[in-house]
Amino acid sequence: MFRLLPAALLASTVLSISGCKRAVPENVAATVNGRVITYADLDNQYQTQFMSSPEHPSDDQMMIQKLEVLRTLVDNQIMLQRAEKLGLMATDADVESKFTELKAPFTQEEFQKQLASRKMSAEDFKAQLKRDLSIQKLFNKEITSHISISDHDVSDFYNSNKSSFNFPEPQVHVAQILVTPTPDPNVRNLKGDKAQNEDQARKKMDMLLARLKQGEDFGVVAQNFSEDPTYAPNGGDLGFVPESALEKANSDIRKAIQTAAPGQMTPIVHTSEGYRVFKVFSKEPAGQRELADPRVQQNIRETLLNRKDQLLRAAYYEVARDEAKVVNYLAMTVAQAQEKK
Repeated sequence: MFRLLPAALLASTVLSISGCKRAVPENVAATVNGRVITYADLDNQYQTQFMSSPEHPSDDQMMIQKLEVLRTLVDNQIMLQRAEKLGLMATDADVESKFTELKAPFTQEEFQKQLASRKMSAEDFKAQLKRDLSIQKLFNKEITSHISISDHDVSDFYNSNKSSFNFPEPQVHVAQILVTPTPDPNVRNLKGDKAQNEDQARKKMDMLLARLKQGEDFGVVAQNFSEDPTYAPNGGDLGFVPESALEKANSDIRKAIQTAAPGQMTPIVHTSEGYRVFKVFSKEPAGQRELADPRVQQNIRETLLNRKDQLLRAAYYEVARDEAKVVNYLAMTVAQAQEKK
């Protein structure tokens, strides 16, 4: 959601440091407020995201990918430093609890295979959990806890969108998480996480479903990991889908959604585009929904909360980047090499 397009990222980076002759330290890809991100850190993350791909990118494409990955590592480091400063780092107990929770649905062998597919050890996974949990605590304190949706906000939204609550036919309010076997450069989930092939896509979806079954919020998981370029940024929410549109959908998708009760998730649905999991929020008969309906109010509150959360997170990232002292040595090397040609 907060990433620039790769080409734009490369261009802006090169322009911003053009003419800069600062010496590039050995083995340092970037620094954030003096804290080092090494090339080993970058290479590990790059391999996790891209090295399983059957495609062989050109040198320029590979460098664009690495600049993208480094941008994510820089952002994570900025947020981690903020979490540290505010005393919001996840404890070892927090990490062990989440690790045990995520490991529970699998046998030891299955879990090891999941880690191997992502080129991670158990300690790598715990380090990632510590980072993710700490950043989530930061967002909860700095953003979510400050969002308030008033009755007036709900009423204004309803009055401005009243026709959208008048259903000429039965509708289903549904959200989806999509994982594809072919990485799409337009996908911008918060974790920058993309499956590279069929096997990796299936394993990724298995792990996401396990996290959802352990109680993780569907919208948060979608924002972090879904590979749907259109709906991932808003938590995978597809809105209200008319019954007639559902009838035209893939038969496996239609059956899964029709079978699921409100509040339930579907099993994994495999289609030509990849692997999907849906969550059915409600099933609504035809007719006008009034503001007094608790389901209408809940839907509006969730919509407004999600919009505000996205806006404030985007602003928070931009402010944090502006306040951080970042030196991108990889980008500097790319720019200096171009100047010599």
